[in-house]
Amino acid sequence: MNKTSRRNFLRNAALASTAVATGRGESSTAEPLVIRPNVLMICSDQFRADFVGINRQNPSVITPNIDALAARGTNFQFAVCNQPLCSPSRASFLTSRYATETKVWALEIELDHSLPTIATEFRKAGYSANFMGKWQYGWLPPGPTRGGFDDLWEGANITELVSHPDEGNYYADDGTDLHYHNEYRVDFTADRACAFIEKKHEKPWFLFLSQLEPHQQNDMNAFVPPERYAKDYQDAFVPRDLRNLPGDWRSHLQGYYGCVQAIDDSVGQLVASLQRSGQLENTVICFFSDHGCTFRTRIGEYKRSPHDSSIRIPLIFAGPGFDRGSTVSEVVSLLDLTPTLLDAAGISVPASMKGRPLKPMLELLEVRRNWQNAAYIQISQSVCGRAIRTADWTYACYDPTVVHGEAPWSKTYTDFALYSNAADPYQQVNLVGRPDFKATGNRLREQLRQMIIANGEPEPTITPAQFYA
Repeated sequence: MNKTSRRNFLRNAALASTAVATGRGESSTAEPLVIRPNVLMICSDQFRADFVGINRQNPSVITPNIDALAARGTNFQFAVCNQPLCSPSRASFLTSRYATETKVWALEIELDHSLPTIATEFRKAGYSANFMGKWQYGWLPPGPTRGGFDDLWEGANITELVSHPDEGNYYADDGTDLHYHNEYRVDFTADRACAFIEKKHEKPWFLFLSQLEPHQQNDMNAFVPPERYAKDYQDAFVPRDLRNLPGDWRSHLQGYYGCVQAIDDSVGQLVASLQRSGQLENTVICFFSDHGCTFRTRIGEYKRSPHDSSIRIPLIFAGPGFDRGSTVSEVVSLLDLTPTLLDAAGISVPASMKGRPLKPMLELLEVRRNWQNAAYIQISQSVCGRAIRTADWTYACYDPTVVHGEAPWSKTYTDFALYSNAADPYQQVNLVGRPDFKATGNRLREQLRQMIIANGEPEPTITPAQFYA
Protein backbone atom coordinates (compact mmCIF):
# COMPACT_ATOMS: atom_id res chain seq x y z
CA MET A 1 0.00 0.00 0.00
CA ASN A 2 1.53 3.37 -0.99
CA LYS A 3 1.68 6.36 1.36
CA THR A 4 -1.38 8.14 -0.13
CA SER A 5 -3.51 4.98 -0.05
CA ARG A 6 -2.46 4.28 3.52
CA ARG A 7 -3.35 7.84 4.56
CA ASN A 8 -6.78 7.58 2.90
CA PHE A 9 -7.38 4.19 4.49
CA LEU A 10 -6.54 5.51 7.96
CA ARG A 11 -8.63 8.66 7.43
CA ASN A 12 -11.63 6.56 6.40
CA ALA A 13 -11.11 4.30 9.41
CA ALA A 14 -11.06 7.37 11.65
CA LEU A 15 -14.28 8.60 10.07
CA ALA A 16 -15.89 5.25 10.68
CA SER A 17 -14.83 5.13 14.33
CA THR A 18 -16.04 8.70 14.84
CA ALA A 19 -19.42 7.77 13.34
CA VAL A 20 -19.67 4.84 15.75
CA ALA A 21 -18.65 6.97 18.72
CA THR A 22 -21.23 9.65 17.90
CA GLY A 23 -23.96 7.20 17.02
CA ARG A 24 -24.16 8.44 13.42
CA GLY A 25 -23.41 6.39 10.33
CA GLU A 26 -23.03 7.38 6.69
CA SER A 27 -26.79 6.97 6.11
CA SER A 28 -27.64 9.76 8.55
CA THR A 29 -28.99 12.89 6.86
CA ALA A 30 -29.66 14.89 10.03
CA GLU A 31 -26.35 16.73 10.05
CA PRO A 32 -22.86 16.48 8.51
CA LEU A 33 -20.38 14.17 10.21
CA VAL A 34 -18.02 15.97 12.57
CA ILE A 35 -14.49 14.57 12.71
CA ARG A 36 -13.24 15.04 16.24
CA PRO A 37 -9.47 15.48 16.58
CA ASN A 38 -7.27 13.41 18.83
CA VAL A 39 -5.50 15.46 21.49
CA LEU A 40 -1.88 14.99 22.62
CA MET A 41 -0.80 17.08 25.62
CA ILE A 42 2.97 16.98 26.30
CA CYS A 43 4.22 18.41 29.60
CA SER A 44 7.95 18.80 30.24
CA ASP A 45 8.75 19.57 33.88
CA GLN A 46 10.70 22.73 34.77
CA PHE A 47 11.30 23.77 31.14
CA ARG A 48 12.14 27.46 30.71
CA ALA A 49 10.48 29.48 27.93
CA ASP A 50 13.84 30.81 26.71
CA PHE A 51 15.06 27.24 26.05
CA VAL A 52 12.80 26.95 23.00
CA GLY A 53 14.92 27.87 19.99
CA ILE A 54 12.17 29.62 18.04
CA ASN A 55 11.86 32.20 20.83
CA ARG A 56 15.35 33.42 19.83
CA GLN A 57 16.54 34.16 23.34
CA ASN A 58 19.23 31.50 23.59
CA PRO A 59 21.73 30.78 20.78
CA SER A 60 22.93 27.49 22.34
CA VAL A 61 19.53 25.79 22.42
CA ILE A 62 18.95 22.92 19.95
CA THR A 63 15.20 22.19 19.70
CA PRO A 64 14.42 21.59 16.01
CA ASN A 65 11.34 19.46 16.67
CA ILE A 66 9.71 21.84 19.14
CA ASP A 67 10.62 24.72 16.82
CA ALA A 68 8.97 22.94 13.88
CA LEU A 69 5.83 22.41 15.95
CA ALA A 70 5.74 26.13 16.80
CA ALA A 71 6.55 27.17 13.22
CA ARG A 72 3.52 25.36 11.80
CA GLY A 73 1.28 25.95 14.81
CA THR A 74 0.79 28.81 17.29
CA ASN A 75 3.46 29.87 19.77
CA PHE A 76 2.25 31.76 22.86
CA GLN A 77 5.45 33.61 23.62
CA PHE A 78 4.39 35.12 26.95
CA ALA A 79 2.66 32.23 28.69
CA VAL A 80 3.00 31.87 32.45
CA CYS A 81 2.04 29.28 35.03
CA ASN A 82 -0.32 30.26 37.84
CA GLN A 83 1.60 28.47 40.61
CA PRO A 84 5.31 27.66 40.07
CA LEU A 85 5.41 24.36 41.98
CA CYS A 86 4.79 20.89 40.53
CA SER A 87 1.63 19.60 42.26
CA PRO A 88 -0.19 22.94 42.61
CA SER A 89 0.54 23.86 39.00
CA ARG A 90 -0.71 20.51 37.69
CA ALA A 91 -3.87 20.55 39.78
CA SER A 92 -4.50 24.08 38.54
CA PHE A 93 -4.08 23.51 34.80
CA LEU A 94 -6.01 20.22 34.78
CA THR A 95 -9.04 21.85 36.43
CA SER A 96 -8.59 25.42 35.14
CA ARG A 97 -8.87 26.67 38.70
CA TYR A 98 -6.34 28.41 40.91
CA ALA A 99 -4.32 26.15 43.20
CA THR A 100 -6.08 27.25 46.37
CA GLU A 101 -9.44 26.41 44.76
CA THR A 102 -8.27 22.87 43.99
CA LYS A 103 -7.01 22.58 47.62
CA VAL A 104 -3.58 21.61 46.21
CA TRP A 105 -1.80 24.80 47.25
CA ALA A 106 1.28 22.81 48.36
CA LEU A 107 2.86 19.41 47.76
CA GLU A 108 1.18 16.21 48.98
CA ILE A 109 -2.36 17.57 49.31
CA GLU A 110 -5.40 15.81 47.86
CA LEU A 111 -7.21 17.40 44.94
CA ASP A 112 -10.85 18.42 45.35
CA HIS A 113 -12.39 15.55 43.38
CA SER A 114 -15.69 17.37 42.92
CA LEU A 115 -14.02 19.60 40.33
CA PRO A 116 -14.25 18.66 36.65
CA THR A 117 -10.87 17.97 35.05
CA ILE A 118 -9.76 17.92 31.45
CA ALA A 119 -9.94 14.12 31.55
CA THR A 120 -13.47 13.91 32.96
CA GLU A 121 -14.74 16.26 30.25
CA PHE A 122 -13.03 14.43 27.39
CA ARG A 123 -14.47 11.12 28.63
CA LYS A 124 -17.98 12.60 28.87
CA ALA A 125 -17.63 13.61 25.22
CA GLY A 126 -16.82 10.06 24.12
CA TYR A 127 -13.03 10.24 24.12
CA SER A 128 -10.69 7.80 25.85
CA ALA A 129 -8.67 9.66 28.52
CA ASN A 130 -5.13 8.38 28.99
CA PHE A 131 -2.14 9.31 31.13
CA MET A 132 1.57 8.40 30.97
CA GLY A 133 4.56 9.57 33.01
CA LYS A 134 5.00 11.78 36.06
CA TRP A 135 1.77 12.16 38.05
CA GLN A 136 2.46 14.14 41.28
CA TYR A 137 -1.04 14.91 42.43
CA GLY A 138 -2.65 14.33 45.79
CA TRP A 139 -3.74 10.78 45.03
CA LEU A 140 -1.88 7.75 43.72
CA PRO A 141 -3.52 5.23 41.38
CA PRO A 142 -4.77 2.61 41.64
CA GLY A 143 -7.43 4.16 43.82
CA PRO A 144 -10.93 5.56 43.85
CA THR A 145 -10.04 8.26 41.34
CA ARG A 146 -7.44 8.98 38.71
CA GLY A 147 -8.60 12.48 37.93
CA GLY A 148 -10.71 11.12 35.10
CA PHE A 149 -7.87 9.25 33.36
CA ASP A 150 -9.88 6.05 33.54
CA ASP A 151 -8.88 4.38 30.27
CA LEU A 152 -5.11 4.15 30.69
CA TRP A 153 -2.87 5.23 33.56
CA GLU A 154 0.82 4.40 33.83
CA GLY A 155 3.80 6.08 35.40
CA ALA A 156 4.74 7.12 38.92
CA ASN A 157 3.45 9.63 41.41
CA ILE A 158 6.81 11.35 42.00
CA THR A 159 9.01 9.92 39.26
CA GLU A 160 12.28 11.32 40.59
CA LEU A 161 11.84 9.40 43.87
CA VAL A 162 11.34 5.93 42.32
CA SER A 163 13.60 6.10 39.29
CA HIS A 164 16.84 7.43 37.87
CA PRO A 165 17.58 8.71 34.38
CA ASP A 166 18.73 5.30 33.07
CA GLU A 167 16.84 2.85 35.29
CA GLY A 168 13.81 2.81 37.52
CA ASN A 169 10.28 1.85 38.42
CA TYR A 170 7.34 2.75 36.24
CA TYR A 171 3.93 1.39 37.15
CA ALA A 172 0.83 0.22 35.32
CA ASP A 173 -2.49 1.23 36.85
CA ASP A 174 -2.83 -2.16 38.53
CA GLY A 175 0.48 -1.63 40.34
CA THR A 176 2.60 -3.82 38.05
CA ASP A 177 6.13 -2.46 37.78
CA LEU A 178 7.07 -1.88 34.13
CA HIS A 179 10.71 -1.50 35.13
CA TYR A 180 13.10 0.03 32.60
CA HIS A 181 16.88 -0.51 32.47
CA ASN A 182 19.73 0.92 30.38
CA GLU A 183 17.35 3.27 28.60
CA TYR A 184 17.03 7.00 29.15
CA ARG A 185 13.85 7.82 31.05
CA VAL A 186 12.57 10.31 28.46
CA ASP A 187 13.14 7.85 25.62
CA PHE A 188 11.42 5.01 27.50
CA THR A 189 8.32 7.08 28.20
CA ALA A 190 8.19 8.46 24.66
CA ASP A 191 8.49 4.92 23.21
CA ARG A 192 5.49 3.82 25.25
CA ALA A 193 3.52 6.87 24.12
CA CYS A 194 4.34 6.10 20.47
CA ALA A 195 3.13 2.53 20.95
CA PHE A 196 -0.14 3.91 22.35
CA ILE A 197 -0.55 6.32 19.43
CA GLU A 198 0.01 3.64 16.80
CA LYS A 199 -2.30 1.00 18.24
CA LYS A 200 -5.88 0.62 16.99
CA HIS A 201 -8.31 3.07 18.57
CA GLU A 202 -12.07 2.59 18.63
CA LYS A 203 -12.77 6.20 19.56
CA PRO A 204 -10.96 9.55 19.49
CA TRP A 205 -8.28 9.69 22.15
CA PHE A 206 -6.83 12.22 24.58
CA LEU A 207 -3.33 11.48 25.91
CA PHE A 208 -1.52 13.46 28.60
CA LEU A 209 2.20 12.60 28.41
CA SER A 210 4.07 14.00 31.41
CA GLN A 211 7.88 13.88 31.20
CA LEU A 212 10.11 14.56 34.21
CA GLU A 213 13.07 16.13 32.42
CA PRO A 214 14.59 18.69 32.47
CA HIS A 215 13.66 18.65 36.18
CA GLN A 216 16.68 17.74 38.30
CA GLN A 217 17.23 14.26 39.74
CA ASN A 218 16.76 15.18 43.41
CA ASP A 219 18.95 12.56 45.09
CA MET A 220 21.83 13.30 42.71
CA ASN A 221 21.45 17.10 42.86
CA ALA A 222 21.99 17.14 39.11
CA PHE A 223 20.30 17.61 35.78
CA VAL A 224 21.24 14.34 34.08
CA PRO A 225 21.22 14.29 30.26
CA PRO A 226 21.29 11.14 28.15
CA GLU A 227 24.74 9.74 27.40
CA ARG A 228 24.49 10.98 23.80
CA TYR A 229 24.53 14.59 25.07
CA ALA A 230 26.65 14.16 28.22
CA LYS A 231 29.70 15.91 26.75
CA ASP A 232 27.84 18.62 24.90
CA TYR A 233 27.16 22.19 26.03
CA GLN A 234 30.42 22.63 27.97
CA ASP A 235 30.64 26.29 27.05
CA ALA A 236 27.00 27.11 26.41
CA PHE A 237 25.25 30.46 26.52
CA VAL A 238 24.35 31.66 30.03
CA PRO A 239 20.87 33.27 30.09
CA ARG A 240 21.08 36.94 31.03
CA ASP A 241 18.74 36.61 33.99
CA LEU A 242 21.23 34.19 35.61
CA ARG A 243 24.71 35.47 34.85
CA ASN A 244 24.83 38.34 37.37
CA LEU A 245 23.31 36.36 40.25
CA PRO A 246 24.53 33.66 42.62
CA GLY A 247 22.97 30.21 42.33
CA ASP A 248 23.98 26.80 41.03
CA TRP A 249 23.70 27.50 37.30
CA ARG A 250 27.47 27.21 36.83
CA SER A 251 27.44 23.51 37.70
CA HIS A 252 23.95 22.65 36.39
CA LEU A 253 23.44 24.44 33.08
CA GLN A 254 25.33 21.89 30.96
CA GLY A 255 23.14 19.01 32.13
CA TYR A 256 19.99 21.09 31.76
CA TYR A 257 20.78 21.81 28.11
CA GLY A 258 21.23 18.09 27.43
CA CYS A 259 17.92 17.24 29.11
CA VAL A 260 16.16 19.88 27.00
CA GLN A 261 17.56 18.38 23.81
CA ALA A 262 16.37 14.92 24.92
CA ILE A 263 12.86 16.32 25.37
CA ASP A 264 13.05 17.78 21.88
CA ASP A 265 14.05 14.35 20.54
CA SER A 266 10.95 12.86 22.19
CA VAL A 267 8.70 15.47 20.57
CA GLY A 268 10.17 14.47 17.22
CA GLN A 269 9.42 10.79 18.00
CA LEU A 270 5.81 11.57 18.82
CA VAL A 271 5.22 13.66 15.71
CA ALA A 272 6.81 10.93 13.56
CA SER A 273 4.55 8.36 15.20
CA LEU A 274 1.46 10.43 14.42
CA GLN A 275 2.64 10.82 10.85
CA ARG A 276 3.35 7.09 10.41
CA SER A 277 -0.11 6.20 11.67
CA GLY A 278 -1.88 8.79 9.51
CA GLN A 279 -3.14 10.77 12.53
CA LEU A 280 -0.97 13.90 12.38
CA GLU A 281 -3.44 16.02 10.41
CA ASN A 282 -6.24 15.20 12.85
CA THR A 283 -4.38 15.58 16.16
CA VAL A 284 -4.16 18.73 18.27
CA ILE A 285 -0.74 18.81 19.95
CA CYS A 286 0.07 20.99 22.95
CA PHE A 287 3.64 21.30 24.26
CA PHE A 288 4.15 23.14 27.55
CA SER A 289 5.73 23.03 31.01
CA ASP A 290 4.35 23.25 34.53
CA HIS A 291 6.85 25.97 35.55
CA GLY A 292 10.33 27.29 34.79
CA CYS A 293 13.69 27.06 36.55
CA THR A 294 15.64 29.76 38.41
CA PHE A 295 18.74 27.66 39.22
CA ARG A 296 18.45 29.00 42.77
CA THR A 297 19.14 32.57 41.65
CA ARG A 298 15.89 33.85 43.20
CA ILE A 299 15.19 33.54 46.93
CA GLY A 300 17.27 30.33 46.97
CA GLU A 301 14.62 28.36 45.04
CA TYR A 302 14.53 26.43 41.75
CA LYS A 303 10.98 27.74 41.28
CA ARG A 304 8.45 29.06 43.84
CA SER A 305 9.13 32.71 43.02
CA PRO A 306 7.27 35.35 40.95
CA HIS A 307 10.20 35.95 38.57
CA ASP A 308 9.97 35.17 34.85
CA SER A 309 12.63 32.46 35.15
CA SER A 310 10.18 30.64 37.43
CA ILE A 311 6.77 31.43 35.93
CA ARG A 312 7.35 31.80 32.16
CA ILE A 313 6.87 28.57 30.25
CA PRO A 314 6.65 27.38 26.64
CA LEU A 315 3.09 27.00 25.34
CA ILE A 316 2.70 25.76 21.79
CA PHE A 317 -0.39 24.41 20.01
CA ALA A 318 -0.38 22.72 16.62
CA GLY A 319 -2.96 20.82 14.60
CA PRO A 320 -6.56 21.58 13.57
CA GLY A 321 -7.40 25.21 14.34
CA PHE A 322 -3.84 26.14 15.34
CA ASP A 323 -1.74 25.59 12.20
CA ARG A 324 -1.24 29.28 11.54
CA GLY A 325 2.52 29.75 11.74
CA SER A 326 1.95 32.56 14.23
CA THR A 327 3.41 33.93 17.45
CA VAL A 328 1.11 35.51 20.03
CA SER A 329 2.55 38.19 22.32
CA GLU A 330 -0.41 38.59 24.70
CA VAL A 331 0.00 37.31 28.27
CA VAL A 332 -1.83 34.00 28.71
CA SER A 333 -1.64 31.44 31.49
CA LEU A 334 -1.90 27.71 32.09
CA LEU A 335 -5.40 28.34 33.41
CA ASP A 336 -6.30 28.67 29.71
CA LEU A 337 -4.85 25.30 28.69
CA THR A 338 -7.77 22.99 29.52
CA PRO A 339 -10.48 25.32 28.08
CA THR A 340 -8.39 25.68 24.91
CA LEU A 341 -8.06 21.93 24.33
CA LEU A 342 -11.71 21.24 25.16
CA ASP A 343 -12.81 24.02 22.81
CA ALA A 344 -10.50 22.71 20.06
CA ALA A 345 -12.30 19.34 20.28
CA GLY A 346 -15.74 20.96 20.17
CA ILE A 347 -16.43 20.21 23.84
CA SER A 348 -18.23 22.72 26.06
CA VAL A 349 -16.07 24.21 28.79
CA PRO A 350 -17.62 23.70 32.27
CA ALA A 351 -18.76 26.89 33.97
CA SER A 352 -16.52 26.06 36.94
CA MET A 353 -13.39 26.58 34.85
CA LYS A 354 -11.83 30.04 35.05
CA GLY A 355 -9.52 29.97 32.04
CA ARG A 356 -10.43 31.10 28.53
CA PRO A 357 -10.15 29.22 25.22
CA LEU A 358 -7.29 30.70 23.22
CA LYS A 359 -8.41 29.79 19.70
CA PRO A 360 -11.03 32.60 19.49
CA MET A 361 -8.18 35.05 20.07
CA LEU A 362 -6.61 33.78 16.83
CA GLU A 363 -9.85 34.00 14.87
CA LEU A 364 -11.51 37.21 16.08
CA LEU A 365 -9.73 40.55 16.32
CA GLU A 366 -12.34 41.72 18.82
CA VAL A 367 -11.41 38.94 21.26
CA ARG A 368 -7.74 39.83 20.96
CA ARG A 369 -8.40 43.54 21.49
CA ASN A 370 -10.38 42.85 24.67
CA TRP A 371 -7.97 40.25 26.07
CA GLN A 372 -7.15 40.85 29.74
CA ASN A 373 -3.42 41.04 29.29
CA ALA A 374 -2.58 39.96 32.82
CA ALA A 375 -2.13 36.76 34.82
CA TYR A 376 -2.66 36.05 38.52
CA ILE A 377 0.01 33.95 40.27
CA GLN A 378 0.07 32.28 43.68
CA ILE A 379 3.32 31.38 45.48
CA SER A 380 3.68 28.91 48.37
CA GLN A 381 6.21 26.79 50.27
CA SER A 382 8.91 29.44 49.92
CA VAL A 383 6.94 32.58 50.71
CA CYS A 384 3.20 33.01 51.02
CA GLY A 385 2.92 35.39 48.11
CA ARG A 386 0.78 36.69 45.27
CA ALA A 387 1.80 38.28 41.97
CA ILE A 388 0.45 39.81 38.80
CA ARG A 389 2.25 39.51 35.45
CA THR A 390 1.22 41.97 32.74
CA ALA A 391 2.84 42.68 29.39
CA ASP A 392 4.92 45.50 30.89
CA TRP A 393 5.14 44.80 34.61
CA THR A 394 5.56 42.16 37.29
CA TYR A 395 4.38 43.07 40.79
CA ALA A 396 4.46 40.75 43.81
CA CYS A 397 3.65 40.87 47.50
CA TYR A 398 4.14 38.41 50.39
CA ASP A 399 3.45 37.86 54.06
CA PRO A 400 6.81 37.94 55.90
CA THR A 401 5.25 36.39 59.01
CA VAL A 402 4.40 33.08 57.26
CA VAL A 403 7.45 30.84 57.73
CA HIS A 404 8.52 29.02 54.51
CA GLY A 405 5.25 30.03 52.86
CA GLU A 406 3.36 27.27 54.68
CA ALA A 407 -0.13 28.77 54.37
CA PRO A 408 -2.64 28.75 51.50
CA TRP A 409 -3.23 32.51 51.78
CA SER A 410 -2.92 35.53 54.03
CA LYS A 411 -4.95 38.58 54.96
CA THR A 412 -1.89 40.82 55.23
CA TYR A 413 0.80 41.18 52.59
CA THR A 414 3.57 43.66 51.94
CA ASP A 415 5.35 44.74 48.77
CA PHE A 416 7.96 42.28 47.57
CA ALA A 417 8.94 43.04 43.97
CA LEU A 418 8.25 45.36 41.06
CA TYR A 419 9.94 44.85 37.70
CA SER A 420 9.60 46.73 34.43
CA ASN A 421 9.48 43.87 31.95
CA ALA A 422 9.70 46.32 29.06
CA ALA A 423 12.81 48.18 30.28
CA ASP A 424 14.36 45.33 32.30
CA PRO A 425 13.37 42.02 30.62
CA TYR A 426 15.84 40.01 32.73
CA GLN A 427 14.45 41.47 35.97
CA GLN A 428 17.74 42.65 37.44
CA VAL A 429 16.48 45.83 39.18
CA ASN A 430 13.73 45.66 41.79
CA LEU A 431 11.83 48.97 41.65
CA VAL A 432 9.51 48.33 44.58
CA GLY A 433 9.20 51.33 46.89
CA ARG A 434 10.99 53.76 44.61
CA PRO A 435 9.25 57.17 44.49
CA ASP A 436 9.42 57.40 40.68
CA PHE A 437 7.32 54.23 40.42
CA LYS A 438 4.85 54.94 43.21
CA ALA A 439 1.87 55.42 40.86
CA THR A 440 2.65 52.20 38.98
CA GLY A 441 3.05 50.32 42.26
CA ASN A 442 -0.26 51.65 43.58
CA ARG A 443 -2.11 50.67 40.39
CA LEU A 444 -0.69 47.14 40.26
CA ARG A 445 -1.15 46.63 44.00
CA GLU A 446 -4.86 47.39 43.72
CA GLN A 447 -5.23 45.31 40.55
CA LEU A 448 -3.64 42.35 42.32
CA ARG A 449 -5.79 42.92 45.41
CA GLN A 450 -8.92 42.71 43.26
CA MET A 451 -7.66 39.48 41.67
CA ILE A 452 -7.15 37.97 45.13
CA ILE A 453 -10.70 38.88 46.14
CA ALA A 454 -12.16 37.60 42.84
CA ASN A 455 -10.50 34.25 43.52
CA GLY A 456 -12.50 33.87 46.73
CA GLU A 457 -9.59 34.45 49.09
CA PRO A 458 -9.92 36.69 52.16
CA GLU A 459 -9.87 40.38 51.30
CA PRO A 460 -6.26 41.40 52.02
CA THR A 461 -4.39 44.46 53.14
CA ILE A 462 -1.22 45.04 51.11
CA THR A 463 1.25 47.41 52.75
CA PRO A 464 3.45 49.52 50.44
CA ALA A 465 7.21 49.14 50.87
CA GLN A 466 9.04 51.92 52.67
CA PHE A 467 12.50 51.24 51.32
CA TYR A 468 12.93 54.75 49.96
CA ALA A 469 12.09 58.20 51.35
